[in-house]
Amino acid sequence: MRQIALQFDSNPKDVHEDLSAVCQTPDGCLWVASDETLTLERLSPVGQGVYGAHRLFRLQDIFDIFADPAAEIDIEGLDYAAPYLWLTGSHSIKRKGVKSKRSEAENLERLASYTAEISRYFLARIPLHESGQILEPTAEGAAHLPQTDVGNLLTEALRGDPHLGPFLLANIPGKDNGFDIEGLAFREKRLFLGLRGPVLCGWSLLLELEPFEASPGRLGLKPVDPEGKPYRKHFLDLAGLGIRDLCFDGDDLLILAGPTMDLDGTIRLYRLTGGPNAKQTLIERKPGRLEALFEIPHTEGVDRAEGITRIGSPEDGELLVVYDTPDQKRKPSGDVVLADVFALAANG
Repeated sequence: MRQIALQFDSNPKDVHEDLSAVCQTPDGCLWVASDETLTLERLSPVGQGVYGAHRLFRLQDIFDIFADPAAEIDIEGLDYAAPYLWLTGSHSIKRKGVKSKRSEAENLERLASYTAEISRYFLARIPLHESGQILEPTAEGAAHLPQTDVGNLLTEALRGDPHLGPFLLANIPGKDNGFDIEGLAFREKRLFLGLRGPVLCGWSLLLELEPFEASPGRLGLKPVDPEGKPYRKHFLDLAGLGIRDLCFDGDDLLILAGPTMDLDGTIRLYRLTGGPNAKQTLIERKPGRLEALFEIPHTEGVDRAEGITRIGSPEDGELLVVYDTPDQKRKPSGDVVLADVFALAANG
């Protein structure tokens, strides 16, 4: 394992303390997102093992649906498939937590309170165009899945699903094993969303979609299963862990897996050889199909691996991992946070 430095120039604490998604584009830049902001961040290679030249892009400047500047998308997944950068919010309900400065009565009331923020039900694409030797986002051609009063087009379709519908209808918060998207990968017209929760009897879920431009600025979902539903489910045996992020390595799908609840626990990388396919719904762990590659170290209360992306050339076999709530030793200065790079070939 080696480390690289991510150097931020504006509002660094709002971003690098809560990194939740990352992907590398063909120009060598890293795109990262925080689960606490309405922005995307681009970092360019500026030296050996250093990414900087930080640029911040406000999603309010690209999409017309964020009237509240304090809205939170809870961005949890990023991937690039030319010419689009794809991103997703968590689509999850948020429960209030216990605060040490509050009274017992106040904290009990907080634990009984939850909110469904419509801004979290966000699934979108943003075109990136060449500007010199670097890719720049543009609002022209950007599109998102239509939102409703209680979610969006995807969650409306899932409300009638026998596996996921009960969790959506019961308004179970994400950190309570409720519905919670935390991974995104795009491959050959198909968008794959990894669910941190729910985990059903130890089986995690991967959703397969085929988005299309239904009208200017709006996405639709094509039927992708024999019954005409706009989604297909893949159940994965990840030893009881939920999906925390996804990325493709050639034809294989790499899966970052970790606890579905709000706790410290095993964080492990899996390889799904050949990726998901329509012929297999229940995917068991077995050699040559779904295998654990290695565990990613974590410390109690900090260094929670949240985002993964392949970096370098296809021959390099390296995986970049970014962390939410980084340990102090991962922050050598106020505007820098260290990310880890693992050699896939050596660990796989």
